[in-house]
Amino acid sequence: MKTSDDPIYDSAKRGPVALEELRGIFQYRDLIFQLVRRDIVARYKRSVLGIAWTMLQPLGMMVILSLVFSTLFQSVKGYPSYILSGLIAWTFFAQTTSAMITQIVWGGALLKQIYLPRTSFSVSAVGTGLVNLAFSFIPLVLIIILFGLPLYWSILFVPVSMLLLAAFALGVGLIISTLAIYFPDVSEMYAVVLVAWMYLTPIIYPEELVPEAYRFWIFNLNPMYYLVKVFRVPLFEGTLPDTLTLATAAGISILTLLIGWFFYSNKADEFAYHL
Repeated sequence: MKTSDDPIYDSAKRGPVALEELRGIFQYRDLIFQLVRRDIVARYKRSVLGIAWTMLQPLGMMVILSLVFSTLFQSVKGYPSYILSGLIAWTFFAQTTSAMITQIVWGGALLKQIYLPRTSFSVSAVGTGLVNLAFSFIPLVLIIILFGLPLYWSILFVPVSMLLLAAFALGVGLIISTLAIYFPDVSEMYAVVLVAWMYLTPIIYPEELVPEAYRFWIFNLNPMYYLVKVFRVPLFEGTLPDTLTLATAAGISILTLLIGWFFYSNKADEFAYHL
């Protein structure tokens, strides 16, 4: 029997959807933790080496790329460390943003049946990526030591670099996921864009290799240039990123996250009709 004390839902008094989504993420934090745990366990459940593949995959790519390009880029001291420090940052971004597209499609049936914050699956994808990124540091530290490079105190800055990477990846992933729901071909196009984007970012080659006249178009307009640099400099060069680079990376990450969050949240109510 309904009483006057029962809460009444009034859609006209609904708060900003972006803030509601943020509040929902906090309330459903235990669910997100379980989604991260599920992703990690499911991915390596039948693998003999298990989670060790998280460390072996970038290490294997580093070995291949080092064999191919080490002669060409002899001027870079500790070239394998240079590659690996950029490669694990890029791998995190590429795998996380791609996983978000898969996660929203996978969770589409669940969203039609019960209430969940629509961003839960995207946030869990970033959480899974951060766990994998943390494990990737083990082979990176071993390679740095193996090639005679020191471990600098600036390595303590890396968690900040990881947070900036995670914020940017979440923002991009939310935008791409939203577009992919309405236009399924976007996911295939994004895979092609990622390949081109990687080679336009100085991960394999030193940025000095690119002529000065082209650096503005290749680097300055490339957000991943700043984020990879902020990630790599404390590890490889032993210094903190310069103020301009750090400020640019932070600005790009925060702005992209805000745009992605508001764009995704405002379209989330329509997802059930398209999934």
